[in-house]
Amino acid sequence: MKNTIVKTATSFKSLPDQAGYFGQYGGQIIPPELKPIFDEIAEEYRRAQADPAFRAEYEKLLKDYVGRPSPLYYARNLSEKLGGAKIYLKREDLNHTGAHKINHTLGEALLAKRMGKKKLLAETGAGQHGVALATAAALVGIDCEIHMGEIDIAKQHPNVIRMQLLGAKVVAVKTGGRCLKDAVDSAFMAFIQDPKNIFFGIGSVVGPHPFPMMVRDFQSVVGREARGQILEDAGRLPDYLIACVGGGSNAIGLFHEFLDDKEVKMVGVEPSGRSFKPGENAATLTLGQPGNIHGMFTYLLQDEKGEPLPVHSIASGLDYPGVGPAHSDLKDKGRVSYEVASDEEALQAFQDLSRIEGIIPALESSHALAYASKLAPALSPDKIMIVNLSGRGDKDIDYVAERLGM
Repeated sequence: MKNTIVKTATSFKSLPDQAGYFGQYGGQIIPPELKPIFDEIAEEYRRAQADPAFRAEYEKLLKDYVGRPSPLYYARNLSEKLGGAKIYLKREDLNHTGAHKINHTLGEALLAKRMGKKKLLAETGAGQHGVALATAAALVGIDCEIHMGEIDIAKQHPNVIRMQLLGAKVVAVKTGGRCLKDAVDSAFMAFIQDPKNIFFGIGSVVGPHPFPMMVRDFQSVVGREARGQILEDAGRLPDYLIACVGGGSNAIGLFHEFLDDKEVKMVGVEPSGRSFKPGENAATLTLGQPGNIHGMFTYLLQDEKGEPLPVHSIASGLDYPGVGPAHSDLKDKGRVSYEVASDEEALQAFQDLSRIEGIIPALESSHALAYASKLAPALSPDKIMIVNLSGRGDKDIDYVAERLGM
């Protein structure tokens, strides 16, 4: 654990420090022999960010391949039904591959190619990161291997097929809880076997430095666009930003551009699952304590020995016992509030948006929608909130149909 003295930053956006810490969270909690590998990635990323050619290629792909900017849609029907605040949806579900994940996987793939790597390797829960990384790997011409928990493979079978069609090798993880945390463990073990030729395309703002920073930077396009779009449409900044939080990439992508705007309230919504009992939720920032997981110091759902607890969420992309270190820092400093939505609330929000707006959201995004649906009626009609619709629900329809007995 790092010394817990927290440096005061002039801006929330100035973090992390050179060692990869957001306040006291983050860093590189890894074996000494792996430190040069991650330091090399950090240095090459720094050079790439300063290279106009790299940035131009990435931004052109966002425009011509991903289809950015994604729309900011005023959900009039939902707003009128709920009453109270106006609800806008940042439509990341309309990106190529159907979620926000493509924003950072393209960056990771370009960086891997720049570094001469032969394979992109990653974990996935809901499958959206796996699909996005397999897509980016096919585009740049690099092999791809995706590790996925056996439970998630069963729940998200359409995404497994997509990954395979894109040329990726999908490895079923049968150890532990057979979900996202175990997929991360499995992928990391595969990575350390050949770090010279493999680039670990981590799927969220988690892991050892520089990944929490790097994925945050690539995802910050969401907030930059949303800021310009709401100023154009409403003539002012929003009152609330709301996004689901598992590892936290879509949320930090939306929040980052607004962190220094004190008048904008931000809410991250975690899964309370079936209950607050251990193993029946993944409400890390609500119920967890600081600890070490997957190369970082952050909030963690853990037992008395510091070992990660089993977790659960109806949304495969949220069932992770840790969280990105930037979120841990923002919680401690009170800049972002972290709330919860249950499986049943998310399932209801999934159905409501489908029927009221004709938009089928991902179960992950449905957690943010569920909280927004409770908050909006309590606010006056002059208030504005932006909900990050981080992904589309195609991947979830078979599971939801079974759950609803359809």
